Amino acid sequence: MKFLEEYRDPEAARRMVQAIRRATTRPWTIMEVCGGQTHNLIRFGIDELLPEAITLVHGPGCPVCVTPVEIIDEALEIASGKDGRPVVFCSFGDMLRVPGSRKDLLAVRAEGADVRVVYSPLDALRLAVEAPEREVVFFAVGFETTAPATAMAVFRARELGVRNFSILVAHVRVPPALETILSSPRSRVQGFLAAGHVCTVMGYEEYEPIAERYRVPIVVTGFEPLDLLQGIYMCVRQLEEGRAEVENQYARAVRREGNVPARQLIEKVFEVVPRRWRGLGTIADSGLRLRPAYREFDAEHRFSLSYVSEEGPSECIGGLVLQGLNRPHECPAFGKRCTPEHPLGAPMVSAEGACAAYYRYRRP
Repeated sequence: MKFLEEYRDPEAARRMVQAIRRATTRPWTIMEVCGGQTHNLIRFGIDELLPEAITLVHGPGCPVCVTPVEIIDEALEIASGKDGRPVVFCSFGDMLRVPGSRKDLLAVRAEGADVRVVYSPLDALRLAVEAPEREVVFFAVGFETTAPATAMAVFRARELGVRNFSILVAHVRVPPALETILSSPRSRVQGFLAAGHVCTVMGYEEYEPIAERYRVPIVVTGFEPLDLLQGIYMCVRQLEEGRAEVENQYARAVRREGNVPARQLIEKVFEVVPRRWRGLGTIADSGLRLRPAYREFDAEHRFSLSYVSEEGPSECIGGLVLQGLNRPHECPAFGKRCTPEHPLGAPMVSAEGACAAYYRYRRP
C-alpha cells in the first residue's frame, strides 16, 4: 500500500473537503473528463462530501463509450471472417459486450469466430508471429493513453516483417472533444478535471489555448481520492478568483511537454483525422489513423468491408451523459431496463462507464 495510503488518508481528505467548502461561495459545475475519475468519485463518495453548490458532471473520457456503432460493426464483420480468410480478432475485454447495430463481439464469438481478449497490442502482434497462416487483427480503441502501445505494435510489425498483422483503428483525441462540449449552447461546464493519464503521454500544452479561448479553468488531475479533492479545490479556487488557466495537480506523473518519445512515436505512425464519436457526432481533428507509410497494417484497407450500419433508436441517453447534460440516474431506463447484465448502451457496459459506476456504487 506504500504510495497509495498517502492518497487515501481520511484525515487529509477531511481537511481538503473543508478547504473546498471554505473556498466555495457560488454554484459551479465541474466536469471530470475520465471515466476512471468518475468511478473513484462515486466509489469513495467524494461527490457527496462536496458543498451542494458544486455539481460534478461526467465527461467523454471512456474509450469504450465513445467508440461509434459503425466501427463496432466493422469489427464484427472482420471477426466473422466474411471475406473467407481465417481471422484471429483481438480486443480489450470491455469491447466484447459493446453493442453494434445488430450484435456484439461476444455473440460473434459464440457463433464460432476466434475473438480473443488481450491486454496489449503487443500480445496481438505476438499471436501473429506465432500463427503466420492466420490474419491477426487488433481492435485499437482508446485515447492518447493507449495510442503509443498501438503505434509500437505497428512499428515492431514493420521491423519484424510481419505480414499477417493489422489494426482496426478507433483511437480518439481528448482536446477536440472538450472544445465540442464547450462550443455547445447547452453546455453548463465551467471547469474541467483533465485526465491525468492522457496528460502523462501528451502533456498539457494543448489545453492552454482551450482554457484561454473559452475562459475555463482546466486542472490536470490524478485518480486517487486526495488527487480528485485537490483537483476540485484548485478548480474552485480559479473559478472563485475569475482565473482560467491550466494547472497541474498530477505533477508527480505529468510534465507540461508530456512523454516526448511516446508523442514522437504516435506522430510517426499516425496522422490526425476527423472521427465520429458515439453520442457526440463527428469531431474535426479528434481521431487518429495510420499514415500512408503504414497503411498495409490498416484493417480497413486490408479487408473488404461491405456492411452498412443502421443505428436505430435507443432509450440510452449515453450521449447526453458524455456531454455532461444529464447524469446516469436521470435516465428512465437506468437500473431497470438497463443494467450491466442487459445494457442498452456502452456507458453501462464499460468498466469506465459513468452508468456502470452509478449502478455499482449507488444503485437506486
